[in-house]
Amino acid sequence: MSSMRHLPLAAGTITIAAALVLAARPIAQQPPPATAGASQAGRAGGGRQGGRGGVQIQAGEECPPGTTETRPRNCQAPSFAPPTIVDYRPKSTLVTPEHLVPKAKFPAIDYHGHPRGLLDSAEGVASLIASLDSLNVRTIVVAENLSGERLQRAVELMQRTPHKDRVQMLAGIDLRGVGPGWADKAVRQLEADLKAGAVGVGEISKSFGMSVTKADGTRLKIDDPDLDPVWEACARLNAPVFMHTGDPQALFEPIDFKNERWLELALFDDRRYRDRVPPFEELMAERDRLFKKHPKTRFVAAHMGWHANDLGRLSRMLDAMPNLSIEVAAVLYDIGRQPRAAREFFIKYQDRVLFGKDSFQPEEYPYYWRVFETADEYFDYYRGYHAFWKLYGINLPDEVLKKLYYRNALKLAPRMPQAGWP
Repeated sequence: MSSMRHLPLAAGTITIAAALVLAARPIAQQPPPATAGASQAGRAGGGRQGGRGGVQIQAGEECPPGTTETRPRNCQAPSFAPPTIVDYRPKSTLVTPEHLVPKAKFPAIDYHGHPRGLLDSAEGVASLIASLDSLNVRTIVVAENLSGERLQRAVELMQRTPHKDRVQMLAGIDLRGVGPGWADKAVRQLEADLKAGAVGVGEISKSFGMSVTKADGTRLKIDDPDLDPVWEACARLNAPVFMHTGDPQALFEPIDFKNERWLELALFDDRRYRDRVPPFEELMAERDRLFKKHPKTRFVAAHMGWHANDLGRLSRMLDAMPNLSIEVAAVLYDIGRQPRAAREFFIKYQDRVLFGKDSFQPEEYPYYWRVFETADEYFDYYRGYHAFWKLYGINLPDEVLKKLYYRNALKLAPRMPQAGWP
């Protein structure tokens, strides 16, 4: 559907200009009072008085807190109270073509599904299938770390419905208590779960590497050699491993007004990782050593490995690790803010990228279709606390879309039903 409209900024967002009014201070500190003028800001920042009531700074310096640069090296404070980051919601005056995409152009496999609460009953399954149909998602892969009786119950429930091929399961691995005898037991359980109907392994959660401990109480490192028999079994059993490592790098950084995830950190205390878990780069190094140590095991890095903000780094990973694929859940804000580079990346690595959504919110899928399928400009992302910027479409060719939406997943996980796809 094509139309023209004025594009509003998502609620709870803030522009760069407004962000400059909010200088870098600890999370608990409040902005300066509304009446804080240029003289007060000048004393706070050490600058000298400039023209039009502003504060002069030297080349390379930043404006003092509570002011923004209005002319080269001249900073000025607002004459009335600035809004907070959650209250600044400017309405864009840009008028540009709009192409909404309620359904994917080709049937999709959501390889990163969390339809929680919808697999407990036939009624829940019917509701799930109705939502999938409305989006043209033909298959959702449940990444709930299911194993043993939980996995069997979910598989049996689907077998009793007319939709048994529409929902596929990944097998979980219980990483608690790794030590003597653990690997043999874990491999036996994995073999049983695959026999019961699982199509792969995962989602190996982000707690792996950050908080899971071994039997002796030490941190279970991602590349711990005690885990090697399990990864080797995954290769032998042709079971791809879907792994979530860490979280966005900004969540490991200082919580100041230069952190682009400041609002998310202010909202969710359990995402403030700095000084609580190993540093981001330490986790990534362990993960990369694991992928390289097991070249016959096929790994899928959830969330593009949290490197969608650095496609050069992600390209080097894919070049160095032929056994690695990636999926796109929850990083649309990075894909859509660099449309030219992202388009080139998706085309170059078209055989290595899978579609996934993560949290099952049907109203959010169309944002993905719009980014992948259109060349629209400057439109909202669906969660203001993830991104205060706008998205752009990357307009992928049809052959790339087909691989992204379903072909790569079918090739990666041959246990999935292969018939009936375009």
